[in-house]
Amino acid sequence: MAEAPAKERIVVVCPGRGTYNAPELGYLARHHAGEALLSRFDAIREQAGKAALTALDAAPKFTPAHLKGDVAAPLIHACAYLDFLALDRDRFEIVAVTGNSMGWYTALACAGAVGAEEAFRIADAMGVNSQAHDEGGQSVLVLAGEDWRVDPSREDEIAALMAAHGVLPSIRLGGMLVVAGPAAALAAFESALPPLSRPPMRLPGHGPFHTPLMHPSAAAARASLPQAWFGQPQIPLIDGRGAIWRRASTDPAALWDYTFGHQILEPYDFTAAITVALKEFAPDRLVLLGPGETLGGAIGQVLVRNRWLDISSRNGFSARQEEDPFLIGVGRASQRGIVIR
Repeated sequence: MAEAPAKERIVVVCPGRGTYNAPELGYLARHHAGEALLSRFDAIREQAGKAALTALDAAPKFTPAHLKGDVAAPLIHACAYLDFLALDRDRFEIVAVTGNSMGWYTALACAGAVGAEEAFRIADAMGVNSQAHDEGGQSVLVLAGEDWRVDPSREDEIAALMAAHGVLPSIRLGGMLVVAGPAAALAAFESALPPLSRPPMRLPGHGPFHTPLMHPSAAAARASLPQAWFGQPQIPLIDGRGAIWRRASTDPAALWDYTFGHQILEPYDFTAAITVALKEFAPDRLVLLGPGETLGGAIGQVLVRNRWLDISSRNGFSARQEEDPFLIGVGRASQRGIVIR
């Protein structure tokens, strides 16, 4: 009797805010209509007097309201987690899970550290809590050149300007840097920037995430989201520092403390998380859950930074993706069927 082919080893990446946009409207209806868990998520929302996800997803038109934290966070979490449940486990072995920013809450569920309903309640609550913060916002800087490489001297120059204007690092995202701070500080900083490949982009509806200005959000989370919901992950979980939470060594109380402390108040290093995923787990592929695929470029830039699989440029990444994609975007129609049952 022939042996079954070996499973491919994958690391799953959970997306954060900014991934459910106009093209993603209807994502739940297209891919997860009739799912019992989606009905349960809707019931949780309705019991709290909030609009059901299926209703938000079925809106006739995408509006700015879809970008608000209390709408975007639960929508993105539901899309991503239901995608995770649909992965073909007969062909793929999930060796680790990570995420970007708000995607950490989805990663907790995917890794089994928090139950499905509890993780949804966390994502839903944090969508609201993310709107509780001191004055400020976020801006995205593209530091990488056309070849997706970053000049270290440019990074040093940006860091000096940030220090001079009181602007804080928020998310390290491949060849991009998300910075945060009060509106006046961001405006002064942006006006002092040297020419970049793209102008800085202020993120609408975003607070100063992953900085100490989010203390009101962290306090609200600690007061309302119980430690008892947290357990040990069943799959290794890579956090926003690049630290790995493994089943045998994880203290659930410490995981709760990180989630509603450091994860909210300190910079989120997605670059480190993906680098650790590559070097510690050496997966056959990375799988980026939907909705959308806006993280694909950032992940590609991390591959270039590490020369992973001898990928050393944007063109090299594109060539590899066309030949045999290392990064599978579940939100991309042409790639979804590779990993979904």
